Amino acid sequence: MRVALVYPPPWKIGDAGPDGPPAGYREGDLDADFYQLPYGLLALGAASLRAGHQVKVLNLSSFPWEKVEEVVAKVDAEVWGMSCWTANRRGVKLVSELVKRKHPRAHVVVGGPHATPLGPELLGHYPSVDTVCVGEGDVTFLEIVSRLAKGEDTQGIAGTVYRRDGEVIEAAERKNVADLDQLACPHHYFDTHIMMTSRGCPWSCTFCGAETSWGRGFRANSTDYVLDAMQRVTSRLPVKMIQIKDDTFTTHKKRVLELCQKMRERKMSFFWSCDTRVDLLSDELLKEMRLAGCQRLSLGVESGSQTILDAIEKKITPGEILESTALAKKYGIKVRYYMMLGNRGETRETFAETLRFLERARPHEYVFSCLSIYPGTKDFHAAEKAGWLDRKEYFTGTFQELKTPFDADDATMQFLNEWFFANHGLRTAYKDTSRDYEEILARLGDYHAAHMDLGAAYYHEGKLDEAEAHVRRALELGYPCPGLVYNHLACIAKARGDVDAMMDRFTEAAKADPQHWVLIQNVNAARAWFKNGGPGKGLPLELQVRHDFQLLERTAQPTLPGPLPDDYAEWKPALAAPAAEIFVKTPEVEGSTKGLGRRKLRVVD
Repeated sequence: MRVALVYPPPWKIGDAGPDGPPAGYREGDLDADFYQLPYGLLALGAASLRAGHQVKVLNLSSFPWEKVEEVVAKVDAEVWGMSCWTANRRGVKLVSELVKRKHPRAHVVVGGPHATPLGPELLGHYPSVDTVCVGEGDVTFLEIVSRLAKGEDTQGIAGTVYRRDGEVIEAAERKNVADLDQLACPHHYFDTHIMMTSRGCPWSCTFCGAETSWGRGFRANSTDYVLDAMQRVTSRLPVKMIQIKDDTFTTHKKRVLELCQKMRERKMSFFWSCDTRVDLLSDELLKEMRLAGCQRLSLGVESGSQTILDAIEKKITPGEILESTALAKKYGIKVRYYMMLGNRGETRETFAETLRFLERARPHEYVFSCLSIYPGTKDFHAAEKAGWLDRKEYFTGTFQELKTPFDADDATMQFLNEWFFANHGLRTAYKDTSRDYEEILARLGDYHAAHMDLGAAYYHEGKLDEAEAHVRRALELGYPCPGLVYNHLACIAKARGDVDAMMDRFTEAAKADPQHWVLIQNVNAARAWFKNGGPGKGLPLELQVRHDFQLLERTAQPTLPGPLPDDYAEWKPALAAPAAEIFVKTPEVEGSTKGLGRRKLRVVD
């Protein structure tokens, strides 16, 4: 079968009509993460390829509508699968209608975190969708494709919602896959810096939809499965960095400890980040994580007020947050907090408590987001029960996401919004000093990344000889990103006034490891400086000296919505992506700029 897996745009981009962006939409309201292809589509693509089907995975999330029309018209797929999130639900409807106009005999399947809790309603409002996959769709989707390939009826497949004689029917529930190692590995077929090693979260915070998507509990791939995937993908990525995006990576600390130890045994050399909870960390685990390449730890903190933490059923305390933050800092892991405003019980007083807590905790970074009411969450069901939310709004409304305070009054909402608009995006709260890094190096031993951190700190303090010694030691020990090492050495040379040595180091970087965004910016700046006669005219040359965990990706399909090759509509075993512009999600584009909206939606009679 010819299968097209599509990540649609949020609406008709470039259209000023009713199918265009919501009223008041501003650039930045969609978080930059929105454009990253959902990992689930890669999983379905891998499963379909392994099963012998022809597959195209198309990221159309930023495509103007006229281009979407062109692509859908040219791609003659027999099965169209789409990932539906709250932010792109309108785009799913529009693309499904477009598919049916261009390919009336095609079968349209929709899954994802928005479709799962609203399957019957989605079929009721989106007549061009044939089947909804509920929850984990790996096996379900393959069964749908297999039946279609045989010319069989797709009705009644477990884990689906479908129509029979115009009536919407929910099939029997499908059990989740117990052994995740039996599933096709996305990294055998696709290059992406995103990786998932487990599914599910044993906790059930009021705002989170993980349980709705994955079911209750936690399942994980074996360590060998994960290690093989890591080796495969890092051998192909231009920058040796990956993001582990499990809901709660360290749920089983013993598993992660084993994984890190085996990474060191295999001498795997790359950097990574992960997301987890503050109550699932220990001194031993964090040290092993750092030595295995962990550079950044993102923690779901949400609030510094125990009142709010209890209200959202977070089941952590401010004391645990402080303890875990200190432990991670002890080994040089950068700590990022994910914070929220507008949760249950939020007042000016609880929010002030959160801000005071941040001053005490001093994570390296934090970013705030406004509460979104996602279908299937406890917040969603509570809002329905309270009578101020009707799920029909998700099909009749044009809002991007339902960002609204759960129960705050209008004055509090205005206060929260004013603060958010002045402080959105990634914020820096703490920077390690050379003294901090000296102590970290002593704890970790002769570790390349610890030397690099210390060398950079010495550079910023003007201690150039000490900086060069530690940066060079990082290179000798096999630092995974040598381009960043040479960038530091180039900047050290420039600080000494030796522009010839600076360019020599940049040349070495270009030969060894040219794909880092800081390096590229500096090389371009130096070239422009020379072209404008900078040395002779005494013009300033500003260079960036950074090596923090920032990914560089080319906007190549399907990971990001880059340009499609000229032959994208031809069905071939492999779809080669063309060279594309560089995309980097810098701190300036972290987080959404979308604030809170009106609190209560009137129930539609």
